[in-house]
Amino acid sequence: MATCVHSSRTETPPQTNPPTADDHVFNTYLKYCRPNYPSLPISEINSKTLNRQTDTVFERIDDLWLRMKDEARSDIDQEPILCNYYFNSILSHDSMESALANYLSMKLSNSSLPIFTLYDLFLGLLTEEQEIIRAVTDDLTAVKERDPACISYVHCFLNFKGFLAIQAHRIAHNLWSKGRKILALLIQNRVSEVFAVDIHPGAKIGRGILLDHATGVVVGETAVIGNNVSILHNVTLGGTGKACGDRHPKIGDGVLIGAGTCVLGNVRIEDGAKIGAGSMVLKRVPARTTAVGNPARLIGGIDNPVKMDNMPSLTMDQTSHMSEWSNYVI
Repeated sequence: MATCVHSSRTETPPQTNPPTADDHVFNTYLKYCRPNYPSLPISEINSKTLNRQTDTVFERIDDLWLRMKDEARSDIDQEPILCNYYFNSILSHDSMESALANYLSMKLSNSSLPIFTLYDLFLGLLTEEQEIIRAVTDDLTAVKERDPACISYVHCFLNFKGFLAIQAHRIAHNLWSKGRKILALLIQNRVSEVFAVDIHPGAKIGRGILLDHATGVVVGETAVIGNNVSILHNVTLGGTGKACGDRHPKIGDGVLIGAGTCVLGNVRIEDGAKIGAGSMVLKRVPARTTAVGNPARLIGGIDNPVKMDNMPSLTMDQTSHMSEWSNYVI
């Protein structure tokens, strides 16, 4: 088991383009499903303001970590045989960075890729790149809020392979962006073998992501996934052939993609759209509309599509308006 290493947050890490509103507003973005919150004018931004915002983010991360440790202790009370498991995975660590680095290294290591090598690599990146650990907390919150099968944060952290696959991808993408492509591709391969989720390290993925069940998810190199997106199992965001360059889908904020869906080519699924299960999408899907079928068609028709008022990735509503697509819906 990897040794617990303290990762202090007493020093504020450097940031680029920090948020200019409080953390809640920063993560609530679709205009059609929220009121207009005021933003802080650029002229009022100073180091004191930015430090206060950073402290708030770190407090939220630390509060969630303390809650996870309380959940782990509660689980041990119910199932004492899990004492060593929870101690090694959660309770022996003083930060989420350390616990995540340790757990991912255990999952992805093999006889020729030692756990300690991966642990040192992962912990270094998670400690250095604080944006990753912020995204981790948003993903944890997303799973807990949207998946009724998730009974606690620590349950998601330890048992949901979609969550773990996304965090491993965040590390691989960071390595890819720094030119360490061979190592990034190795991590991609191990994630594919262990979690049955194949996300190219070049793909760009936002925060607040739910991969529900996750088995069979494939995401291509030039794909982009926005914030607060929910994707079910057996979804492919792929290309259409041997073409090079920018060839994979662009998924907007708040999108819900149903199970067994294929979105192929450099097409845009715009903010707040919903793709029904089993669909084949080859063209742009406008914001707040629902596409379903093979090939996919817009509910209400292309000239007057039905528009949604709620963010589908948050409601996880996969059946509304479907009867308008076909009379033969059971």
